[in-house]
Amino acid sequence: METRRRMARLIPFRRRPKTASRLDIDALYRQYAGMVLRRVRRFFGESDAEEVVHEVFLRAMEKGDTFRGDASPSTWLYHLTTNHCLNRIRNRKRRRTALAINADLPWLKPASGTDAETSVFLAQLWSQLDDEAIMIATYYFVDGMSHDEIARILGVSRRTVGNRVEGLRAAARAAAGLS
Repeated sequence: METRRRMARLIPFRRRPKTASRLDIDALYRQYAGMVLRRVRRFFGESDAEEVVHEVFLRAMEKGDTFRGDASPSTWLYHLTTNHCLNRIRNRKRRRTALAINADLPWLKPASGTDAETSVFLAQLWSQLDDEAIMIATYYFVDGMSHDEIARILGVSRRTVGNRVEGLRAAARAAAGLS
């Protein structure tokens, strides 16, 4: 019995029934933030490291129920960190590609106060869209979010987001006379 109590103090969280699954994120952070930071620096250097560490621990909160207890929490966090960093690199590459493909779209060009034609065009285009399309367009084209991120926020499938983005592109090209 004493050994079990001692182990409970060493491991920041234990496997509990699904209904009571709680993660002591503070203890994990205090104990493993340095390790996670070192791993993140291997991917991104110092510039984004702190932000990515916080993202990893937010992900740990979301994925706490995936810890089965077969390995140590540090192994689980190491795996979570690696996957998160690789996904972040893929998303950056995807966003750069999307921006290059869509460089001709009017709403991706900077609009200034003197560019009245673009402002009128965008106002007309936005007035034709429903609320969901406007949110998707804002998240995707303005905020640079991925399809997965948008799908999670809106509670729709990734494919739905992709279809809506393609529809937005087609509508914008048609309205601009580019199709």
